[in-house]
Formats: sequence, C-alpha cells, structure tokens
Amino acid sequence: MTPLINAANCLRNIRRRMLFGEFSREPLRLLRLEWKSDSVECDWMMRPPDKWDSDLPAYLVEEHQTLQALRDAMGLRNIVFASFSDVDCAELRMFREDADGQPQLMMTGTVRRCDEVLPRVESVAMQAILCGFHFCLVEGVLKSMNPVSVGCR
Repeated sequence: MTPLINAANCLRNIRRRMLFGEFSREPLRLLRLEWKSDSVECDWMMRPPDKWDSDLPAYLVEEHQTLQALRDAMGLRNIVFASFSDVDCAELRMFREDADGQPQLMMTGTVRRCDEVLPRVESVAMQAILCGFHFCLVEGVLKSMNPVSVGCR
C-alpha cells in the first residue's frame, strides 16, 4: 500500500507546488506518471507564456518561458525523489504543443537521486544539465529536440 500512498503524495505535491510558476501563472499540466518498483517516468507539458507578458518583446517572453520550464523540470525532479524514497532513477520528459496541437519533445532526462546540484551553480540551465537533463538551448531559449537542431545538449 505504501507505493500507492507515495504516488498519491507525488501527485498532490505536483498539483500543489506546481500550480503556479514564477514566470507563468498557468498550472503545470501532467501527462503521465508511471511508477515501477525502482524507477519513475513522468511526462508533462511546458507551461505557455504568461498572458501578462504579451506586451513584452518576444525574446523576453521566450526567455521567461525557458526559465520557467527549467525550474519546473528541477522542481519535478525534487518532488519525485521526495515522494518515492526507493526510487534512485527517474525518466522525465517535457513536451510543448506545436501550432497543429501536436506534442514536441522539448526536454528529456534520466535523472538520478545522487546527482546533486552544488549551491554555487547559479545558472538554472547548468543545474539542469548537471542533474541529467538534455535540451536544446539556442540564444537562451528552449527549442524542440528534433535531430537537426543546432546547439542541443
């Protein structure tokens, strides 16, 4: 019964702690959470830009959305490991809807509990990379992880 309680706590924590972001007031949309005995898989949709950012320059709106997405990824990683004490590895994927409403892979990561972020690392992008996330960042903006993307990590 404990694993079910852990899963329920994880979902509650995601809903409570990820309801609003720092750069977007839209809630995080969880697509899938799958628990296996020693691992977790989680898919979610990238938050859209905040409606109040509509008057800002486009590059600033994209930078805010990127920062929010990176912080969401790190937050979800923390929630997963806090909720499932027996899990040492998680497969996390973030998608964004394209113009046709189809999901595009924006970030993926096989993250491990033992990969800790050093307090002196201030860059959220570098923190995500050190924790095992892979994404395509071009001029400070997340891009789709298609095979021909330039600057993917």
